[in-house]
Amino acid sequence: MFRLASELGAAGMRVVTTTTTHISEDQVQFAPSFILPERLDLLAERLDRFGHCLIAGPPDGKGRVHGVLPELIVRLKERSDVDIIVVEADGSRSLPFKAPGTHEPVVPDMTTILVPIAGLDALGQPLDDAHVHRPEIIASLAQQRPGSLVTGETVARVLSHPQGGAKQLPAGARLVPVLNRADDETAVPRAREIAQKLLKLAVADSVIISAMRGEPPVRETWAPIAGVILAEGQSMGRGSMDHVLPPKHLSLAVNAARVALEAGLDPVVAVLGRQAEEVAQALAGMPICTVVHTAFEASRSSSVRMAIEALPERTGAAVIMAAGQPVAAAGAVRDLVRAHRRSFAPACAFGFDDNFANPVIFDRSLFRELRESGREAGWRPLLEKYRDSLVIIG
Repeated sequence: MFRLASELGAAGMRVVTTTTTHISEDQVQFAPSFILPERLDLLAERLDRFGHCLIAGPPDGKGRVHGVLPELIVRLKERSDVDIIVVEADGSRSLPFKAPGTHEPVVPDMTTILVPIAGLDALGQPLDDAHVHRPEIIASLAQQRPGSLVTGETVARVLSHPQGGAKQLPAGARLVPVLNRADDETAVPRAREIAQKLLKLAVADSVIISAMRGEPPVRETWAPIAGVILAEGQSMGRGSMDHVLPPKHLSLAVNAARVALEAGLDPVVAVLGRQAEEVAQALAGMPICTVVHTAFEASRSSSVRMAIEALPERTGAAVIMAAGQPVAAAGAVRDLVRAHRRSFAPACAFGFDDNFANPVIFDRSLFRELRESGREAGWRPLLEKYRDSLVIIG
């Protein structure tokens, strides 16, 4: 919580941290400023000075400080001088993995992102009181015997369970599990396996693999990544808008679809236009979704917009391929996806001699701009706009 607040404050946001349960008295020192709930009159000045202020109750005599009531968080949300509220809503008795009890967690109704956390050092440990918190509940949710070992499947099931990590998830809120303690390269592959399991369960919006005491604290971010195949009959060459995909080149669309599927993109959406029936027939039998764009000649951006609008809400990024041009092999597409997972870049692309190559991956933070990009030829203007923050693979 304090690491996140520090980074948000450094980005110029005004951040309040608080708890609806308890935090230890020792943790109070991690905040640059601290006030009691009854002294909200001091909050504006503290945020002006420090950008971050912790609000919590007095000591409880057990080495902890009391949490705040949900009503106070409602008041904080209504303030125009507070940008972000980060709430510690549960504790784990300093153990790496837990399941909530009957009275836990205490999640405010206005929560927009719920973050259940598990430490990777729990893997391989027995489900007992010495290694996890509330082992009997973990065993029940994971359908395991008490005392059996914690596996990646155990972690994925509990973090995504409606009585586990997703407990009290407000309607419309995002579930973003964090797999912490990926402190070395041996832990990261294990975390990736759990992230894949979590995403397959279709509850988590995205999954963060982290080492909170390291630099950088986030190792990788996993989210569903879609493939978009533009097979509507336009070229991705500079300014070319009238290229027709001949029947003999229908294999280009099929090859793009195969590459997308082999690279693990899901879902894969193909936008069809000219010769839509022939292209659809060539793609028949492949697990992809086709969208027919009858007005594709208006602009390439209109085809991209239609594809983005067809993607599921959970989609974290999209790899866009132009079927009218040679497409990179599946291994190269996976390299593009890995570059996205390891960065917070709005887009990642292959670059050669100041040009961008096919395909390109766009983070969902740019989906709105892709939908509203007007009549520009393709996505190149958007790449130029964010050139300074892109990840370019040479």
